[in-house]
Amino acid sequence: MAVSDAARAAGFIEKKAELNVAAGAAPGGASLIGLTRDQLKDSLSAIGVPERELKMRVAQLWHWIYFRGAKNFAEMTNMGKELRAKLAAAYTLARPQVVSEQVSKDGTRKWLIRMPSTGPLDKGAEIECVYIPEVDRGTLCVSSQVGCTLTCSFCHTGTQRLVRNLTSAEIVAQLIVARDSIGDWPDATPPEGAFVPNDGGRFVSNIVFMGMGEPLYNIGDVIAAIDVMSDGEGLTLSRRRITVSTSGVVPQMERLGAQANTMLAISLHAVRDELRDELVPINRKYDIKQLLDACRAYPGLSNARRITFEYVMLKGVNDSDADARELVRLLKGIPAKINLIPFNPWPGSKYECSDWERIERFSEIVYRAGYASPVRTPRGRDILAACGQLKSETEKLRARARMMAEQGIGAEGVYALGDGE
Repeated sequence: MAVSDAARAAGFIEKKAELNVAAGAAPGGASLIGLTRDQLKDSLSAIGVPERELKMRVAQLWHWIYFRGAKNFAEMTNMGKELRAKLAAAYTLARPQVVSEQVSKDGTRKWLIRMPSTGPLDKGAEIECVYIPEVDRGTLCVSSQVGCTLTCSFCHTGTQRLVRNLTSAEIVAQLIVARDSIGDWPDATPPEGAFVPNDGGRFVSNIVFMGMGEPLYNIGDVIAAIDVMSDGEGLTLSRRRITVSTSGVVPQMERLGAQANTMLAISLHAVRDELRDELVPINRKYDIKQLLDACRAYPGLSNARRITFEYVMLKGVNDSDADARELVRLLKGIPAKINLIPFNPWPGSKYECSDWERIERFSEIVYRAGYASPVRTPRGRDILAACGQLKSETEKLRARARMMAEQGIGAEGVYALGDGE
């Protein structure tokens, strides 16, 4: 696909944010949900808590908010009534609004969440996050931007504008909302009939930054959110169970590894620059060689901390035997796992999912070369919650389109059959 200089200048590769919110700011300025320890300290100072008490009071708030999941200050019985009254007068523990919750037939849950307004130009940004339960783990897919900076041609989220970055508090709030919804707090219970892990562990055990947005274009707030999520006295998620996915923002990858110490995933999707330029246009800034060089230099990389390479399977586009062999050649020397992702259809896409036999053949070539190459089972397709399908203005598919999405048939097939209504 040829791209003109004018298209490049117009932001074909990257979109500019329509709004800007100060890094680390609290959503709306009133709720304490999602705040870092330093932000809680500042909030307590603002209502007159003496300096000598701040460390203790922050620890108390931290326990109630992030370990107990408290929804009001009255629950905080180890604080004096006067302090609780001051907190209640100045702040809330309000969560972002859950506009809708959809539950897939496979147990996947998708929430459309509206954040509080950050100013007169912001009516309350909407984002989506997804909970994917299995018997031994529960994975929460969180968003880092409202919309997305990038324009990946196969991704539904990339078709919408970039409104703004999410603050660190808004990122953490997605985890709070999820834990509220599925009963993942001490003494809480899941909704009747909900599918949650049954191995005795946390219902949310893993976090993936694979929702809306490019995390490394909001790296400061992403790192701050990870610090809150992984704090051992609160939400207590292991950094080895947090994965940040990037389309290839090479200059920020070293910082992510050094400061966040999380697992890394790369949205690769092509083994030739000319094709990746089309599928993942940021490749025009940082090509495959630059990207893989940055992967080899990623802090902490080892056989125990492999990089996951995500590869969406597009029929007749990137799924040949030659593509598989070139993928193996490119990744030589990088401790890696290759995640093969059947393309998830969305209305208007020009791509189709590779045939299952072709996916299995591709996987076999990669596996024989010594790489784990699981084929990701599509989850939540029937509620547009699968990889690449998230969009802040939730699409309402016609009945025919929804039926075909469930069956894994591409959007071209939907429109070829006609309206049906």
